[in-house]
Amino acid sequence: MSRSMPLRAVLAASAGLASVAALSLAGTANARPDVAAGPTTVTPAGHYFKATLSGKATFKAGSVTVTCAVSTTQPTNPASGAANQVPAAPNNTNPAGPVGGPLNPPTYSSCTTSMPGVSATIATSGAWGIAVQHGDPVSAKLTMPTGGFVLKTSGLATCTVTAAPTAEASISGAWTNGAPSRLAFTNAAVPVKVEGGFGCPTSSTSSTFNATYLVTDVTDPGSQITVSG
Repeated sequence: MSRSMPLRAVLAASAGLASVAALSLAGTANARPDVAAGPTTVTPAGHYFKATLSGKATFKAGSVTVTCAVSTTQPTNPASGAANQVPAAPNNTNPAGPVGGPLNPPTYSSCTTSMPGVSATIATSGAWGIAVQHGDPVSAKLTMPTGGFVLKTSGLATCTVTAAPTAEASISGAWTNGAPSRLAFTNAAVPVKVEGGFGCPTSSTSSTFNATYLVTDVTDPGSQITVSG
């Protein structure tokens, strides 16, 4: 497992939210925060974590906004892989760059749209990941696999919004240490493809995502997932 662990695939928001977030820190991936490569350490080493949406997550494509009230990503059984886990020492430290790893696809529910008579559901899949880079502020980058986030609407407008439609995509966020720590995405841009008929923003190729996740230690609820230099 390489120390530079960028992430391979992650959430990108496609029709309604894509964000999720929690800091998955084990394994390797492809995206890195766009910051100078200073040292980064994530603790506690080897601990599992989950990320839970605080407030609501929104995604806007054209004139349509999708809002979800529930979103989370949680660790799997260790036997099935080390997603949502801080890397074990010494891989939880990178002397010249970010620390990251795989993240289980977030789930979304209780979603509404800005269009009267239109409801929305979101499905996620594939290999997601996240990387964090210590700095002021601490930066984060989530990546999602091609087509890893699909939002569908039904009712007066039947639309399909696919995030990262042709290649994996990433979104930038900010990490704040705390009890619990927070991962926030503010006006993050995500590439999308919109298909459908009347009422669907089919000309939109980008979406805007906003969400904040609380990241908590599952291995030891009395500890906090923390990023330092």
